[in-house]
Amino acid sequence: MIKAWRKPLLLVAVVAYVLTGMGLAQQSRLDVVKGRGKLVCGVNARLPGFGFLDEKTGKATGFDVDFCRAVAAALFDDPEKVEYVPLDARVRFQAVQNGEVDVAFRNTTVTSSRDGAVGVDFLPVTFYDGQGVMVKKGKASSLRELEGATFCTTQGTTNEKNISDYIRSRRWRNTRLLTFEDGQKVFAALLEGRCDAFTADKSQLVGYRGTASNPDDLLILRETISKEPLAGMVRENDSRWRDALTWIVYATIQAEEFGITVKNLDQQTKSDVPEVRRFLGLEGTLGKDLGLPPDFAVRIVRHVGNYGEIYDRYFGPKSAFAIPRAGTLNALYNKGGLLYSPPFR
Repeated sequence: MIKAWRKPLLLVAVVAYVLTGMGLAQQSRLDVVKGRGKLVCGVNARLPGFGFLDEKTGKATGFDVDFCRAVAAALFDDPEKVEYVPLDARVRFQAVQNGEVDVAFRNTTVTSSRDGAVGVDFLPVTFYDGQGVMVKKGKASSLRELEGATFCTTQGTTNEKNISDYIRSRRWRNTRLLTFEDGQKVFAALLEGRCDAFTADKSQLVGYRGTASNPDDLLILRETISKEPLAGMVRENDSRWRDALTWIVYATIQAEEFGITVKNLDQQTKSDVPEVRRFLGLEGTLGKDLGLPPDFAVRIVRHVGNYGEIYDRYFGPKSAFAIPRAGTLNALYNKGGLLYSPPFR
């Protein structure tokens, strides 16, 4: 049985670096993962909704975790063939660069500097987010009332940079910023009164608010101060691996657009619609062209579900961390959102 979590190797030996950087230079990570027989996936271990340890099952779970499972399903027809490596914000890029993980699905914002300077390539956006602020009820009803307050956020994140820019651009005086190594410590600081406002992606705020003993005592302010498109990432300059994972992510979106679900999958495999047949690998060579099994999309839907099913599992109306999707950027493009898969042809 594969262990649910593996401790990250924060220091990579020079020899290992040389072997990774030179010995495997001609070998795609796609071939490495196939040969190993399991995926090593970097995730957040402490973010409700996105990546956390289920206390009932003892297994890694969450929205991002399901994309790790989708990759394993596509490659091995088994979503459990994953070794999860918990990564905090400070080491996530290093873990991808050094090859410690094959891919990281860890609530990471795509930015130009990260894409150009930190040695990673981003996959398609899986969640369109925005930074917000959460306070105890009665502290403020809008962000403009927080001049002179103490904000807290997570170290090494776009949230830290965004709130610093926000305070600076408004020339707020006597406004402080405290940073902590992970979101749980930030949340604790808010509850303990060490800071007045917790700023993070709004989805994170919803998740932490949902874990509070009295969620109604906390208020997420209406303002959104940044764009936070979240995506998985791989080591740069490995186009075969990036392409395979890119189309695995797109497959979850396209399956929803086609209306292919866990429940009707077997019926859909009998479809006469050419586009659906190509997508499901019933004809054509799409999977083979990507280095994937012909039925990789079938495997993903059967074991993990389409994008909408993944979303509803963690953020749907019946979930513990409900985030409305209808009419938001996270809706499909034909329903007013930004989620869009290029054609499978």
